[in-house]
Amino acid sequence: MKADLIELMDRIIQVLQINIRWMTWNLFLAFIPLALSIWLFRMKRGRSWVWWLGFLVFYAFLPNAPYLLTDVIHLIHDIRTIQSVWIISLVLIPVYLLVILAGFEAYVISLINLGYYLHRIGKSQWIVWVEIITHALCAVGIYWGRFLRFNSWDFVTQPDALLTKGIEEILGKQPLVIIAITFGILVGLYWLMKRVTLGFIRQRNNSIDMPSQGINSNKSSME
Repeated sequence: MKADLIELMDRIIQVLQINIRWMTWNLFLAFIPLALSIWLFRMKRGRSWVWWLGFLVFYAFLPNAPYLLTDVIHLIHDIRTIQSVWIISLVLIPVYLLVILAGFEAYVISLINLGYYLHRIGKSQWIVWVEIITHALCAVGIYWGRFLRFNSWDFVTQPDALLTKGIEEILGKQPLVIIAITFGILVGLYWLMKRVTLGFIRQRNNSIDMPSQGINSNKSSME
């Protein structure tokens, strides 16, 4: 029994060691646009050339956040490779869910911050259209990353290959179908996760406001 437990723990450590590097890297790339969205859209600053440069970098890296959805192919591969039901159910699936949800939540919050900025500058009517366009661009970016193996920095390091090969590839029937399916998944998941996130934020704000209101009412009664 003890030997079996030790063997199981060794296999769990091996599985985590295999996946931890690429998971950490992909999460790092996913959180770059999140950090930029806070800097660009939550902090009041003028739209200087630095702001516009940050905006371009934001959109270049944004597909990395929903890109984590495609990492489910690694999960499928691991399930086929690892025969232990315990490792699959107690380690693999929870870890993959955590990583994928964290990446997509970074995408959701990034777009919420962008919508907040549009609302602040009086362009609330653009929010839905900007979200739809962003989903479409990210669907293309995800295809480029997963199937053509392009990276966000290739906009600078090899822009010619990105534009020529990238555009040629997405004009085929199969790529367009994949991009359309990806777009639909992004729209549906974003719609759901946005409402969950905003609901959580409202609930948190209400729970903070209630104690402060209680303090104010106590002060008034004491006066």
